[in-house]
Amino acid sequence: MLVVVWEYRAKAERTDDFESFYRPDGPWGDLFRQSPAFVSTTLMKDLRDAKRFIVADRWTSELLYEEFKRERSDEYLSLSERGARLYEHEQEIGRFDFLD
Repeated sequence: MLVVVWEYRAKAERTDDFESFYRPDGPWGDLFRQSPAFVSTTLMKDLRDAKRFIVADRWTSELLYEEFKRERSDEYLSLSERGARLYEHEQEIGRFDFLD
């Protein structure tokens, strides 16, 4: 299992738009669900900082995630550009796996 974890700082005037765009039923989820390797997306909002969000995307493997990004690079880039208008900062925190 791969979990890709992202941290975002939404623009103050765009937090509602940010939430709609990055929530599981938003455009990213719609794109990712086209891959059988996609498991789920979780959007979390910081309780003490209304502009700070964490997104965790789960995939069956890192290899299949990277393959999907290559195969759908045009759509991925287009969504990235649309999303960039909604935040001040984006950072991939890391790629993780669950330990049993």
